[in-house]
Amino acid sequence: MNFEMTDDRRMLADSLGKLLGSHFGIEHRNSVAYEAPFHDKAGWKALAEIGILYAFISEDAGGMGGSGFDLLAVFEQMGAALCPEPLLGAAMAAPLLAEAGEDLEPLLSGEAIYALAVDEPDAPWDADAGTTEGGDTLTGRKTAVYGANAATHFLVSARQAGKLSLFEVKAEQAAVSPWGMIDGGGAGELMLDATPARCLLPDAGEAIAAALDWGRLALCAEAVGAMDWCYATTLDYLKSRKQFGREIGSFQALQHRMVEMKTAIEQARSITILAADRMDSRSVAMAKSLVGRTARKVSEEAIQLHGGIGMTWEYPLSHYAKRLVMLDAQLGDADFHTARVAARYA
Repeated sequence: MNFEMTDDRRMLADSLGKLLGSHFGIEHRNSVAYEAPFHDKAGWKALAEIGILYAFISEDAGGMGGSGFDLLAVFEQMGAALCPEPLLGAAMAAPLLAEAGEDLEPLLSGEAIYALAVDEPDAPWDADAGTTEGGDTLTGRKTAVYGANAATHFLVSARQAGKLSLFEVKAEQAAVSPWGMIDGGGAGELMLDATPARCLLPDAGEAIAAALDWGRLALCAEAVGAMDWCYATTLDYLKSRKQFGREIGSFQALQHRMVEMKTAIEQARSITILAADRMDSRSVAMAKSLVGRTARKVSEEAIQLHGGIGMTWEYPLSHYAKRLVMLDAQLGDADFHTARVAARYA
């Protein structure tokens, strides 16, 4: 397997990295990520203008990507910059809209912001477990809808004629209660009470499952980008912080811990690349399980190696650590995905 990015993907990642570096410095990021609307509308517009959303769609459908490796190129940069923009919803919505034969231009231009609404308060983390009923209208409640704070349109899973179907709901016609996540960025609750809806896919079970795995791969890539930042920042700190008259990075015990951190990150990167190459549910579940556990480990190690400063609001590491912990929880945590893998061998 070739672990090197193609020139096109490298150019995409570089362009995105430069934009995020200039637009989402940590102070600006924190000023928008923790207060409504929990993202930067100008930042979203800038992302759309450089064509990032086209990476989620194949060339045949009018995009310029559509593979797992295109997703990695985008979300590693998002993780490294700790960007709170609602790209996850767009990434999951793109393949669903393409399969339904919908006009993709509103999504690709950034004019329409989509969020995928699947999870329900009293249901296990499984799209098939939802109880929302569909037809010309929808009635039910969706919870923890990532990007609901900014969405103009929702793609909603609901039962129709015994099958799991996919519907489009306009945000202006639904009751949306947005809230901020502890790590910055937004999500929300979607309440549906005879809400007008349009059926896009009458039998959408497999398509929704694939879209969720697409989102999980994006989160794995985001975690790898954030972990790379944590490692580099911790290494710089160990080289500059002095104790007992010498840099603490010269102590062998701390060097060993840094090697273990680097090894864990590279393992997480490797399994994420494998999942991007295969794009099957088993490989994605394996990646989400390992990356989730590694993300927690790296966040804890980075803070311990920094000491007290690593937990302060003013120091960026504390925000990266929160995001890494939440990345494990999003779209099913490590335990959930370990069980998914184990179930295939039962």
